[in-house]
Amino acid sequence: MSEPIVIAIDGTSASGKSTNAKIVAKQLGYVYVDTGAMYRTLAWYCLQKHVDIDDANAVAAACRKWKTDLTCVDNQVRLVIDGYFPATEIRTAETSAAVPKVAAVPKVRTWMKRKQRECVQFGNLVMEGRDIGTNVFPETEFKFYLDATLSERSRRRDADGVRENLADRDRQDSQRAAAPLMIPLGAKVINNSSMTSEETSALIMAEIEKRRQIPR
Repeated sequence: MSEPIVIAIDGTSASGKSTNAKIVAKQLGYVYVDTGAMYRTLAWYCLQKHVDIDDANAVAAACRKWKTDLTCVDNQVRLVIDGYFPATEIRTAETSAAVPKVAAVPKVRTWMKRKQRECVQFGNLVMEGRDIGTNVFPETEFKFYLDATLSERSRRRDADGVRENLADRDRQDSQRAAAPLMIPLGAKVINNSSMTSEETSALIMAEIEKRRQIPR
C-alpha cells in the first residue's frame, strides 16, 4: 500500500493559505489540515488555564499535559480537547495575539510536528501552515509557498474584519529559533497579490498535475 500523499501549502499570514488549501483539498478529495488552528487551540487552552504565555517552560508543560485527540469531520482534521473543538474561541483577537508566543516555543513545535505527522492516518492530505514543507513533511514532493504584498495582505485582513499587525507577525514567524517561516526547498512560489483564489488554486492544481507526471 502506497504512502499517503501530502500537499504542503506554506506562506505568510493572509496569503490565502487556508482558502486555497480548502479549494485544492475539495477538488482532489483529500483531507484538509489547518495546522495554524492547532497552535491556536493550544494558545486558547493556555489562556483558559491562566498559563503565562511569556513563560516558555510553562507553555511547554501545558502542551505536554493537555488531553487531546485528532478527529476528522467532513474531511477536515481537528485537534480536540477532552472531546471539544473551540472553533469560535480560537479566532478571537486575544487568542490571535497569543499564538506567535506559543508557536515560538521549541518543545511546542516538536509536539505539534509529531501530532501533525499523525494526520496521515486519515489519508491523503492538503496541509497548510508555516513550516509544513520545511519541517513537518520536508520529504513531500508537493510543496507550495504563497505570499502577497504587505498592503494586499493587510487589505484582506481588514475585509475579513480582523485586526492584526502583519508586519510584526511576519517578523516573529521568520525570526523564531524553532522552525522559522521560510520558503521550502523545491517549493513552487506563488505571489498572488493581484490574483483571485480561483486563479491561485488553479496554478496549484496545474503544478500538482505536472509533478505527478514526472517519473519517480
